[in-house]
Amino acid sequence: MTKSTESLHSSWHALREQVEAALERAMHLDGECPSRLSEAMAYSLHAGGKRLRPVLVLMACEACGGNLEDAMPAACAIEMVHTYSLIHDDLPAMDDDDYRRGRLTNHKVFGEAMGILAGDGLLTLAFEIMARDVRPAVVAAACCADLAFAAGARGMVGGQVADLEAESRSTSGSKVMAGETAVEHESDQQTRAARATELEAIHRRKTGRLIRSALTLGGRIAQADVATLGVLDHYGTCIGLAFQIADDVLDVTGTQDKLGKGVGKDAGLGKLTYPSLIGLERSRQKAQDLINEACLAIAPWGERGQKLQAMARFVLERDH
Repeated sequence: MTKSTESLHSSWHALREQVEAALERAMHLDGECPSRLSEAMAYSLHAGGKRLRPVLVLMACEACGGNLEDAMPAACAIEMVHTYSLIHDDLPAMDDDDYRRGRLTNHKVFGEAMGILAGDGLLTLAFEIMARDVRPAVVAAACCADLAFAAGARGMVGGQVADLEAESRSTSGSKVMAGETAVEHESDQQTRAARATELEAIHRRKTGRLIRSALTLGGRIAQADVATLGVLDHYGTCIGLAFQIADDVLDVTGTQDKLGKGVGKDAGLGKLTYPSLIGLERSRQKAQDLINEACLAIAPWGERGQKLQAMARFVLERDH
């Protein structure tokens, strides 16, 4: 383990502990919230995980000279939005998963109706927290707009719809097989290029847009200028796409014990993924190129950008 990796793990652990404590406080809802709903929301929110998005909010804020305490409401909010998306993504109507973060998915414990409502509760609580606790009010409004765009119809939700539509086309025609370098019956370059463009658009919205928002939320709270926000957005765009490519690769090469969720489902569902489209090695290389681009974007920041550079490398090297 290199010194930079050890430093990242140390910083990440410290920030994650602060996030966990803040999430615990945020879930102290009053008696007006039904106890079963509160339990279902907490079940998924406190299930652990890397806390990548809230940690990115805090690191971006710190890199821009801001105060971590000021950024914590936004860090909690983005984790709530992410957790809501996982609860809904696991539902039978979506990916129909039984395990998430190493334990039964929300709907397997609380039922489908309560799973839907627990996700709804977390989504709306996220915006309540930001609107109430981010200061000044103009920054709170900008953060709410940023996160709403990232999570909504032109961001994560739209990406999920595009993913489902692509899956439907794949399953109604030829299957997409994991590890193949092309799609059966679609071997011509033009078709593959079109599908690669479609896949990148899905990933940039479904996974990447929320990661981009994590960076810009941190910058907004530090009251960074437009140019700095642009750098953060570019860095986030690169690592967001690289993160999803790495996820696609891990679905082929990983294990359920390490990932805490089922593996190999993408191929079975006929999902359009980078390994199925261009193969594992070219997928890894594309992710590497994106991480290099992300690090280059913040290289002029020098020491204050080192944690973000280390985080970018982790996105590529992780095994879970």
